[in-house]
Amino acid sequence: MAQLNITLNQDEILQLLGENNGSAFRVLLQETLNAVLSAESTEQLKAQPYERTSERLDSRNGTRERSLCTRIGTIDLKVPRHRNVPFKTLVFDNYQRSEAALVTTMAEMVVAGVSTAKVGRVMEEICGKNFSKQAVSVACRELDDAVAAFRGRPLGSYLFVIADATYLKVRENHRIVSKALMIATGITDKGIREVIGLELAEAETKATWTTFFQSLHNRGLCGVALCTSDAHEGLIGALHEVFPDTAWQRCQAHFMRNIIDVVPKKWKGGLRSELNELFNFPDLQRAQSRKEALIADYAELAPEAMEILDAGFDDATTVMQLPREIRRPLRTSNYIERLNREIKRRTRVIGIFPTSQSALRLTGACLMQETERWQTKRPMFYKPTLLALETIRPSLEKRAKQQAQMRKVM
Repeated sequence: MAQLNITLNQDEILQLLGENNGSAFRVLLQETLNAVLSAESTEQLKAQPYERTSERLDSRNGTRERSLCTRIGTIDLKVPRHRNVPFKTLVFDNYQRSEAALVTTMAEMVVAGVSTAKVGRVMEEICGKNFSKQAVSVACRELDDAVAAFRGRPLGSYLFVIADATYLKVRENHRIVSKALMIATGITDKGIREVIGLELAEAETKATWTTFFQSLHNRGLCGVALCTSDAHEGLIGALHEVFPDTAWQRCQAHFMRNIIDVVPKKWKGGLRSELNELFNFPDLQRAQSRKEALIADYAELAPEAMEILDAGFDDATTVMQLPREIRRPLRTSNYIERLNREIKRRTRVIGIFPTSQSALRLTGACLMQETERWQTKRPMFYKPTLLALETIRPSLEKRAKQQAQMRKVM
């Protein structure tokens, strides 16, 4: 290895010993790395500058300037140039690894919910170099390949699916539009949750939901016994079209809100308690009996609410065909609602996405993190429950056909 010779004058040494020595250390690092580059050049050429020797392999061809961002600021290096064989250095190999780590850090900060402007200021404090919002956004594009792989990965058998959509603001054709981010989570036969799909669409319609569910089917999604969602007609119609053997569970939380919203204020509290009791009965027969009693009690007090209860009761109690120990996480879309709130929290600092791709990049990275976190959680149910579920599956498939037929009649 070549020997390094670094020369400092008296002023530079005094600066290093002083209190405000940041710039002095930056100068020292600059001189050191320039010496390293010069030594590497000499070693590769087998000759000192202007030295004539039979062992010389090439000749020098001046230098070029290159800036290097470090923890103590930006330094300017003089990189040697060779006439025939390109100059090689380990300095930039190490720097490229550090630069890649820096880019990853910036992207992770944005995914965690830090604004691009704040990321730029933090990086300036760390590196002594200003990073614009545009530079941080470019760094975030490093996530594109990972998000694309996550969104397109092959699927398999998932026993249960929960689907929902949330809305994001996106700039498109010089206008700000609201776009639907459709999300589906699945529960495997090991009781582990995963985000199995996400897509950005112009709006929630049967066509967009059909395209979304078809993409899941094309990626291998199968074996779904039950899908939980709100009562969006487009979603339900698309589900019955793409997965005709999958029963639909109407989210009980949304269903209760639909009922309570049309009840006179003085009766809201009492009816809410009775509905909670209704949906917590251990079997469907007792729940049906309680429903009939409620309709009789509130028929004159809240007729519109009772019509909603009677019309939607069967779809809201599909989950009661399942073993009791796995009903709770499947009777509402609360899991995916919490996921939507986390997405909103992280995207709030951005406000309006510049493109649809940037919206998918950030939300996709966020959902990747959540899926990885779920892998470490305790399973939602175990093998005995799965064995019991297999005996119930034919009745769920029958229920799915009944639901599809009823919607055709409607």
